[in-house]
Amino acid sequence: MTTQTPTATVSSAIRSSSAIRSSSTTTRSLLTCAVVASPLWALVSLTQAATREGFDITRHPLSALSNGSLGWLQITAFLLAGALLAIGATGLRRALRGTPGGTWAPRLVRIAGLGMIAAGAFVMDPIDGFPVGAPAAEVATLTWHSYAHFAAGSVTFTSLIAACYVLGRRFGRAGNRRYAIASRAAGTALLIGNGWAMGGGPAGTLTLAVGAVTAMLWISAVAYRTRRGV
Repeated sequence: MTTQTPTATVSSAIRSSSAIRSSSTTTRSLLTCAVVASPLWALVSLTQAATREGFDITRHPLSALSNGSLGWLQITAFLLAGALLAIGATGLRRALRGTPGGTWAPRLVRIAGLGMIAAGAFVMDPIDGFPVGAPAAEVATLTWHSYAHFAAGSVTFTSLIAACYVLGRRFGRAGNRRYAIASRAAGTALLIGNGWAMGGGPAGTLTLAVGAVTAMLWISAVAYRTRRGV
């Protein structure tokens, strides 16, 4: 039988406390990535939508901004925000481990981040006169990278919608009705926006943009709330 001395006990407690602090710091840093990812993408996208010549958010999807001489800005926004979201998902997994939604919410956020990276890597074709000089009529045959972009977008949107609903269920089970409603509303905004755009509804690209930005910013808001609780 061994007996720990008071000094050894204190030393062990200090090491344990330091390990906990280090783990919490790492988790907060990872969550910070998720916090800034969506606002970064939204800021770059919406600023360009308002300033780039020939772009009309009621006719052109935000992804079309990857075309033209300034297309590198949107491509970079996709790649960087996607990477930050995928990294931030690790922070969500660490913070939510063992709790309702703690498995699937981070997984879905990571998939959404990877989808954004793919959407940045595969640029969609010019559309409806944008960028300036592009054909005004829709091109009958799309390029392979345009199809790849649309597939990546579908993965991203589906994952974001599912993540919002999973978080809604999580908050609902925790008794946080306000956050549960907000989570489901964010997911529904993207679901309706994407469906409206796919169905060719009037100003479909605008409703899609509103839905996408809403869902993405909500993920960042949840990451921020989670970071404060770590």
